[in-house]
Amino acid sequence: MESKGWKAYAVAMSLVVGAFFFSPDEGWTPVIWQVLVGWAGAAAVIAGIRIHRPPAPAAWYLFAAGVFLNSSGILVAQISAVYFKFSLPPTPADLFWLCVYPAVIAGLILLIVHRTARREWASLVDAMTISTGLGLLVWVFIIRPSFGTPELSAIGQATVVAYPIGDIVVLAMVVRLLIGSGARGTSYWVLGATVVAFLTGDMGWATTNQLGLTPGSHATHLLEMVFLVGFTLFGVAALHPSIRQVTESGPVRQARPSPALLLVLTAVSLIAPFILVLEVSRHHVEDGIAIAIGSVSLFLLVITRMAQLLREVEKQSEWLKELTQVDELTGLPNRRAWSAELPRAIERARRDGLPLSVAMIDLDHFKRFNDEYGHPAGDRLLKAASVGWLAQSRGVDQLARYGGEEFILLLPNTETPIAVDILARLRDATPLDQTFSAGVAMWDGTETSAELIIRADGALYQAKADGRNRTTIAVTPDPKVVRPDPGAARLTQVDDKHVSVDAAI
Repeated sequence: MESKGWKAYAVAMSLVVGAFFFSPDEGWTPVIWQVLVGWAGAAAVIAGIRIHRPPAPAAWYLFAAGVFLNSSGILVAQISAVYFKFSLPPTPADLFWLCVYPAVIAGLILLIVHRTARREWASLVDAMTISTGLGLLVWVFIIRPSFGTPELSAIGQATVVAYPIGDIVVLAMVVRLLIGSGARGTSYWVLGATVVAFLTGDMGWATTNQLGLTPGSHATHLLEMVFLVGFTLFGVAALHPSIRQVTESGPVRQARPSPALLLVLTAVSLIAPFILVLEVSRHHVEDGIAIAIGSVSLFLLVITRMAQLLREVEKQSEWLKELTQVDELTGLPNRRAWSAELPRAIERARRDGLPLSVAMIDLDHFKRFNDEYGHPAGDRLLKAASVGWLAQSRGVDQLARYGGEEFILLLPNTETPIAVDILARLRDATPLDQTFSAGVAMWDGTETSAELIIRADGALYQAKADGRNRTTIAVTPDPKVVRPDPGAARLTQVDDKHVSVDAAI
């Protein structure tokens, strides 16, 4: 029933609104017709609140109040004209019609606040840019010409101007809603179309009045039908089950604008120079101050947007840099990052005359563990081992994941006996009763980083060959021995001498 209610309402009101085109031109019939459509829209919004219980119901109650008061203004205007002969603003009806602005603006703000997990400066700047450009357009062609109208009082002129100003503020809010983050369901899009319908109707009447046109009966009915569509769409948005999703937050929108949004931002940024060229071509610049203010505002907003994009690029660059240097599973430095740090550590050891050791660590029988417990369990073992080993390492030590189940440990200012003790602590911290084999090599003072790693790797392989669960020390090679090519993938043994430390002893 809930899913069909909005469809029945939409179909019924479509017929009612469409039939309005054939209503009488004058009299009470079209007035009552419009008022009842507006009241039906307000009632549908309240019904939708009661049926679906959406978050932030206050926003929807504000919409219902705005629709009710705005449509009631049509009746008030008819009564004022017929019985009290009001013809020029301000009239009692203006008070009712203007109430839609604070109600809709406050409702949109509530929805935006609930949809946004945190401040989205990019969306805010984009909304301000669009509103500033269109606001300048409205000022030049609608607001400013309204000033100085001889038949209107100062209050009357202020009343006339209040409508386009309210439209600009509503436009800023709806743009902010539409380009921000959050869930996008049917109710969300219908709500956006509702506000656009009201803005279209207001701009249509304002343009007609400004140009001094007298629309015929069909044109008048079409303009009035735009508002009736707006009244109806409010009800559809509230009755649709997706009303609950309108306040749902979503992933924060990226600072980079989409091509369509970029096109819109470019267009509104060109409004100020376009108006200036237009007025210069007429040999009379009437809105120089307004154009200057609009140009400066748009320029500052564009600069702000560029700064946001630059910060986004810097953040992505830092993220990519971290991604290339951090192991995704364990959070440890990866082989690339560790290999870049080792030459720097060797240079510091050479400069300060301090010892330096490197240890290669390999979890024993890891493939068997994976086969028995599954790869997710193997991943958990790697992560738990990383946490345990880091806790037992010193602050100056650097543990990295070298690949697969193999890890490598940089031990600055560390001689071999201390390195063996540290590995013993790491072995005790290995989770799930697992063991590891390790090979330790102390820098000989002349070898390269690749040669040092090869010696540690050879000691590791010797430890595995000797029965695993032990630490094997690679003895410093004899300088007379020709060293292997550092580019070799693996070296099981640099020379014939290894010292093996059995963890079981």
